[in-house]
Amino acid sequence: MKKTLVSALTTALVVGAASTTFAAANPFSDVPADHWAYDAVSQLAADGVIEGYGDTTFRGQQNITRYEMAQMIAKAMAKSDVSAADKALIDKLAAEFSDELNNLGVRVSNLERNADMVKWNGMARYTYTRDKYEGYGQEKKDKNNELLFRLEPTAEVNDHWHVKARLEAKTDLKSDQGNDGNVSLKRIWAQGDYSNFQVKLGKFASTVNNTLVFDNTYSGAAVTFGKNLKATLEAGRAGNGEFSDTLKNKGTRGLITETLLDDEYGIREKAASYQGIGLAYNDGSKLTGRAGYQHFDWNIENADTDDVGIWSVGANYRFDKNVAFDASYAKSNRDLKDVGLDVKGDDNQDKSYAFELDYKGAQKQNVGTWGAWVAYRYLGALTSLKPTYDGIHEGYKGWEVGMNYTPLQNVVGTLRYGDTKNLIDNDVKDKVFFGRIEVFF
Repeated sequence: MKKTLVSALTTALVVGAASTTFAAANPFSDVPADHWAYDAVSQLAADGVIEGYGDTTFRGQQNITRYEMAQMIAKAMAKSDVSAADKALIDKLAAEFSDELNNLGVRVSNLERNADMVKWNGMARYTYTRDKYEGYGQEKKDKNNELLFRLEPTAEVNDHWHVKARLEAKTDLKSDQGNDGNVSLKRIWAQGDYSNFQVKLGKFASTVNNTLVFDNTYSGAAVTFGKNLKATLEAGRAGNGEFSDTLKNKGTRGLITETLLDDEYGIREKAASYQGIGLAYNDGSKLTGRAGYQHFDWNIENADTDDVGIWSVGANYRFDKNVAFDASYAKSNRDLKDVGLDVKGDDNQDKSYAFELDYKGAQKQNVGTWGAWVAYRYLGALTSLKPTYDGIHEGYKGWEVGMNYTPLQNVVGTLRYGDTKNLIDNDVKDKVFFGRIEVFF
């Protein structure tokens, strides 16, 4: 026998707590305020009885078994700080599902919370990329086939603190090499979550402007506070190779000049000290905004200066539930000559901007969902340091089109195509083909 989750909860509410008034904030995006189960779902979620699916959805019409419902009741029965109204509701639910609870026994009653103290999720990903470079009568193709396996554990320390990590192993199918399949620790940090306040300590990704400017990891600390208007402060150190394909040794993508893919302009850089501050405004309306400043002290050998500051602003406007437009701009206080690169056209590397129009979007939990986008990006090599974008590289400008699709639950496919020109030399072009399959678990 199966019941929908909403039906089971509603039955219990009507029988056992019909007169209770609920006023908790609803955490689920697919349960609107005028929904008949809004109050019940909100209160039970606030009290930790139900948790949803981790993507802000509740999916109240999805069938669950009585066994699954009993597991939630067992969690609720283990709580000692529930209100009298919730206690009455839990007792009614326990009576309704007494047989299932008896079958679950001590294993669920006593150990369910302990099992939840360490949670794992992960991903297996295949990515194919092909860059077709053209210029000065030359052509070069750069192909990559990569397999990545990722695990992300989360361990509960107490009610406020968790320890999180990311473990990865990569393999290059072209040569069957990468890190030889060895698992490496990419991120690890302690995170404290409080009311309108969050602290991170360890190695983790920057969130000040991780689309246009910098999305790689650094080691240090971050503090975020606020609700509708959130402020983030970051400080630490970015390791060698964590930033800028252009400025690292053999960073050939951004510095094509008179010959194609000239390695002579590569620069060896050391670990950089890093500081950042960001503001983000989101009150749930159609328009959201963001701004930030990030400072890098690269310690580059033989450079006139390696002290670089980058300002950024951005906004997103959602026309309706399907269509959204995003725009962002960033400006660096240095050009390539400042960091030891005397090449023509270097002054156009100190700014970046991007415009993107999105339609819908693939949701990994919902089979058949899909999305598409078209974008124009101008990614200055001294401003967009390891940006999020996969279709257009730093040091290039051009158009990108793409789409994603969910053929199976927790399986998402993505295709991108970029038609780009090098910012230093517009005669050099790069056509980017990108394909990816991600399997989440």
